[in-house]
Amino acid sequence: MITTPEAIVTQEITTAVVPLKIPGQDMGKYMDAAIQEVIKTITGQGIAITGPLFSFHKRRPGSTFDFELGFPVAAPIKAEGRVVNSKLPAAKVVRAVYQGPYDDLGKAWGALQQWVREHGHGESGRFWESYLNAPDEVRDPREYRTELNWIAGD
Repeated sequence: MITTPEAIVTQEITTAVVPLKIPGQDMGKYMDAAIQEVIKTITGQGIAITGPLFSFHKRRPGSTFDFELGFPVAAPIKAEGRVVNSKLPAAKVVRAVYQGPYDDLGKAWGALQQWVREHGHGESGRFWESYLNAPDEVRDPREYRTELNWIAGD
């Protein structure tokens, strides 16, 4: 389900994002509009997108998801509408890649969490996933690739 996880240290990455706090079951209702808004803002300001779409979760999801949806960028943007500057943190993370439909991402995260616990890495409750390809690039959901980044706790 996921590649063999590895513990790494990431570098801080400048991003442009739309912050969202929404019920988990409503993700589909909000994602496309937020993605289009952030792309329009970044490209409208002539700034380069330097990496894949990601969602950075500030805490473990409960009844709501509290996260930022956006892209790494070559330079900070001028805040516009809901789109603001942010950063993916420099942090110790446990990283793996999941291949398969988005509907099974919860299972992939569960497998990564189990590996984290078995190997003695702490759990901060913060994580991000980067969507390495998109439905308009790959038609078969079994081919979707999502990078999972679990921020290790102390």
